[in-house]
Parts: sequence; structure tokens; C-alpha cells
Amino acid sequence: MSVHLNHTIVPASDRDATATFLVEILGLDPAPEYGPFRVVSLGNDVSLDVVQAGPEVPSQHYAFLVGDDEFDQIWGRIKERGLTYWADPFHQRPGQINTNDGGRGLYWSDPDGHNLEIITVPYGGG
Repeated sequence: MSVHLNHTIVPASDRDATATFLVEILGLDPAPEYGPFRVVSLGNDVSLDVVQAGPEVPSQHYAFLVGDDEFDQIWGRIKERGLTYWADPFHQRPGQINTNDGGRGLYWSDPDGHNLEIITVPYGGG
């Protein structure tokens, strides 16, 4: 068996709100509880296990590879909510998307400041 990422833990100041934010923006199924976690299941058998943390949450980066239709839907939900988005990870190009590697990408923040990214082509052009 090759090595696959199975899950990663996402710390949150409000576990339920963060899990709900992720599933709503990304268009995923509701996140069930599993022990102290809310499990956000992604399409490649990987999950984001959202856990309650203290009031100060260290910012992490989570990138999602999506198809063109999913990109348009997610981007639409970001705009509908009035969320700021950027074309770059350092948030220097607000209100823009990038076309890196022949695809499209953008960044936005979750309620705890995690830097979220969607891309349609993997880095290096896939």
C-alpha cells in the first residue's frame, strides 16, 4: 500500500461554526461528530477533523484541488457571503483569482484566520 493522507486536525475557536463554514463554502455533506471532532469529509477519502481549541488559534493553510464547476460554485458562495478573497497566499491581490499553471486559484480565510485555497490544477501543471 502506498502512503495516503487520511486526516488532519483543524483547530478552531468554535468547532461547530468552523465545520459548518467549511461544509457550506465547499459544498460538502454535514460534518458528523466523532469524539471531540466534527469530521469534514473530502472527496478523496481524506477528512478535516475540526477540534475545539483555545481562543487563540494558530493560522494554518489548507488547499483543495477542485474541478472547474466546483471552483465556480465555491467562488460564488464566497462572493455571496461578501468574503474577501485574494489571488495570492500573501493577500496582496484582493478581489482577484490567479491562473497559475494553466488553472484557476484563489485564497480566502475561515473565521479563525486559516488561509484556505482552491485550485483547479495542481502546482507544477499537473
